[in-house]
Amino acid sequence: MIRKTNTALRSDSFPPWSSVYLLFTASLLSTELKCAGGMLVASTGPQTIQKAQGESVTLGCSYTPSPSDTGELDIEWSVVSPDTTQKDHMLMSFTSGTTYIHGDNTLGKGLSFAAPDPSMGDASMSIALLSTAHSATYQCKVKKSPGVDARKVSLVVMARPSVPKCWVEGGELIGEVVSLHCQSAEGSTPLQYRWGRENAGPFPAATTQDSVTGELRIRNHSHSSAGFYLCEVNNAVGAERCRINLRANKPPNRAAVIVGSIVGSLLLIFMLVVFIGLLYWKLSGRRDSEKEFSNDIRYCAALRRQQGTVRGVGCLTVT
Repeated sequence: MIRKTNTALRSDSFPPWSSVYLLFTASLLSTELKCAGGMLVASTGPQTIQKAQGESVTLGCSYTPSPSDTGELDIEWSVVSPDTTQKDHMLMSFTSGTTYIHGDNTLGKGLSFAAPDPSMGDASMSIALLSTAHSATYQCKVKKSPGVDARKVSLVVMARPSVPKCWVEGGELIGEVVSLHCQSAEGSTPLQYRWGRENAGPFPAATTQDSVTGELRIRNHSHSSAGFYLCEVNNAVGAERCRINLRANKPPNRAAVIVGSIVGSLLLIFMLVVFIGLLYWKLSGRRDSEKEFSNDIRYCAALRRQQGTVRGVGCLTVT
């Protein structure tokens, strides 16, 4: 009895036509929401674009308004601030058939809409002569009341690697360790280095290379490892090369080097002994001369005392 009463109460509380009313209301609300968000910006092209410095790029942004979007068309391109607490930086807009550039001298230079008339469904933006300052996340926002939609795309501008410099570290001696180095002074990281032989032959045994530092290390240099080598440096937007000739030089005769060192040492010792002997002989002769001169003075003094001093006549004239 209790279950039947509850069922009867529920049936009395909701008449049969109420379900039809609820379905109609939900359908009407859904239609209104679709009309309010009818503007659709298509996600054409990649979300992240990599370009080389000095090139140009077009950031795609095509849109399709809804028949219910009857307001004035407003297109905005802006740089999204990485700090969510800061406002985005407006670059370019299209309103009432007129294009406005809002960017500064760095970002605003070279901006334009790709289409002659952006009101025809293509709001793509072109940037000429890219620089690394253009690396940012851009947003295309299209409004036509009551519809509005937006799309974001990231642009990464990289510098191509400069022509690298190749050089050899070591004496290029057979049997020794030889290192080939390759270094590019400019270019956006990450830079990758890769060595290869010009004749496309294999590397010698016990050879290692570092793709980050650009070093090719040959542990046991020989005639088979001599020849021309190529180094290529590349990043996501470009590549450059340098070329170097690796020679195989015979090591010097070690016995001859040792004998030469000994002979040189003996010759140096002999020259030192001769110099010391000459210096001693010179100092000894000087002491003898000083002693003889001192004896002459004493003799003259004694002679003067015996004969008396003669005016105008020296001691040497008396003798």
